[in-house]
Amino acid sequence: MELLDAIRRRKTTNGPFLPDPVSEEHQRTLLEAAGRAPSQLNSQPWRFVVVENRETIERIARISSESMTEAMSNGTFFERYKPYFRFSQAEMEQQRSGMLFDRLPAALRPFTSQVFTTRGQKLMNAFGVPKTLGEENRKLVAGSPLLLGVMLDRSEYRPGQLSSFYSVFSMGAAMENVWLTTVELGMGIQFISFPMEVPGRWDEVVRLLRVPDDLELMAVYRLGYVPEEQRRPAIDWVSHERKRPSQYVYRETCETPQAGWDDVLPPERG
Repeated sequence: MELLDAIRRRKTTNGPFLPDPVSEEHQRTLLEAAGRAPSQLNSQPWRFVVVENRETIERIARISSESMTEAMSNGTFFERYKPYFRFSQAEMEQQRSGMLFDRLPAALRPFTSQVFTTRGQKLMNAFGVPKTLGEENRKLVAGSPLLLGVMLDRSEYRPGQLSSFYSVFSMGAAMENVWLTTVELGMGIQFISFPMEVPGRWDEVVRLLRVPDDLELMAVYRLGYVPEEQRRPAIDWVSHERKRPSQYVYRETCETPQAGWDDVLPPERG
């Protein structure tokens, strides 16, 4: 059950990392874990670029920060992701997915009831909330000792064809291996998503990393070591943040939800 313990401890690291550089041994371990993921016909379509250069990290941090500020200022972020916001513990308990609003950055909390209104957007802009959040994002990314760019080989990744699905599926498996390995190494990981939210900004990252035409940059992650006291213990099987098995598992056909698993704890390790 040790693997299951690692899965329960897996999380996205929203806070800062320790300033310590990621050792070469741990970098090799992470990338070997990625490379051992399954792929269609053993095609191994993934490619990775490991970034430690401080200037490059600072520039990506600035792109991410400016993208976040723009997406927050013009309202596209809230409009795009409003189905995932929860405004009470009761709603979170019912949905068991998304993000509880009281866990969002402090700068946003005063606007909870108005965040999806035109007036609320104007108030946030007037108080400089998007800029504040953008600067916090810049500090997080800039303070990361390591960035990892994930690419797919365009000879395998051909949107509109079945090979594209296989490639993305394989990339997901590779990154899940990386994610679980960070848990065992005392590390954290977070997807740097905001440059994707604003047209043109992702292309800046592509050029900065000098991604060749035969590769498609799919994602960039920040990684680093997490302070001991912030490392996550194994979560409860019935955590209110995760869906119950009856909400995502069916038995025999998709007409019959799985019964009897929701409140059953996994067996004790021997």
